[in-house]
Amino acid sequence: MASDFPSRTLKLKPVASKPPADPRAPRRAPVRPPGPARARPLSEVRRPELPVQPAATAQAPTAPGASTAPRPAAPAGRAPREPAAPTTPREGTRLNKRLAELGLCSRREADDWIAQGWVLVNGQVAGMGQTVTADARIEVLPAAQRAQGERVTILLHKPVGYVSGQPEDGHEAAVTLVQQRNHWKDDRSARRFSPAQLKGLAPAGRLDIDSTGLLVLTQDGRVARTLIGEDSGVEKEYLVRVVWAPEGPKGPGVVEQNVQAVVPNERIARLRHGLSLDGQPLKPAQVDWLNPEQLRFVLTEGKKRQIRRMCEAVGLHVVGLKRVRIGRVTLGKLPAGQWRYLRDDEAF
Repeated sequence: MASDFPSRTLKLKPVASKPPADPRAPRRAPVRPPGPARARPLSEVRRPELPVQPAATAQAPTAPGASTAPRPAAPAGRAPREPAAPTTPREGTRLNKRLAELGLCSRREADDWIAQGWVLVNGQVAGMGQTVTADARIEVLPAAQRAQGERVTILLHKPVGYVSGQPEDGHEAAVTLVQQRNHWKDDRSARRFSPAQLKGLAPAGRLDIDSTGLLVLTQDGRVARTLIGEDSGVEKEYLVRVVWAPEGPKGPGVVEQNVQAVVPNERIARLRHGLSLDGQPLKPAQVDWLNPEQLRFVLTEGKKRQIRRMCEAVGLHVVGLKRVRIGRVTLGKLPAGQWRYLRDDEAF
């Protein structure tokens, strides 16, 4: 079918070829045609990056011959960690410690008083964990003093086979002997036994399972501090029966009779002063012969199994040990397995 439009011939002008671009030449940004400015969304807006200043660090003096090469820089994009500021210690002393230092009670007892609201600091009721300065005015309410007056201290003649503290290895604790049926009939104290007196009753010092004699159990923190506090110097007196066993109790050369005659005097001198236990030198002790088989020890400290270990160090073996005095309080005629109260006219 013939077209109704006349035919035309289009002539195309040849396009001049461009020389290849130099890859080293910088690229030009495309020229944007003039026109109204177009708003960009916030997601496309980039904030200018500020240069990160590295934290100043102190450098230790370089030892002679050491390398002075610079340390490698921190990874880009991560600021170096600045040293943490030192914490400032709180001023003052904890209130419970201050009350114990004043000799009013133990720290545990002080916590009880504070919890009950019985302690005032500068006229205000104190709180748990509170610290006080040296010039703080501390008051203890009469209710605390009344509660303290009801606390008991018990003197027990511990038999062999009982442990001073918690039960262990099938052996009972000495505190289980504190019952009405074991109360010494010749106790001159006016107190009467009550099960409430067992609450918080704890030993103030140790006495080995193989030893017998005077053991103090108390609810009173002042008594505990006097007997076992860090600065305690209360004397404890022991009667110690020994045998000469330079090679051990089952070795040769054991002497059981007239032991004093075979023990060199310098060995007894070492018991008095010059021994160490667990890497710590012992305090001076009083050690004397009571009879040819028995020594008398007076100590002002109480390390675990101290007398037995001291004797082993000089060739002696302990076959019997009995504590007869703590401070000014003696065991006296108190029978084994029985107890009595510490009277108001007694003090360690």
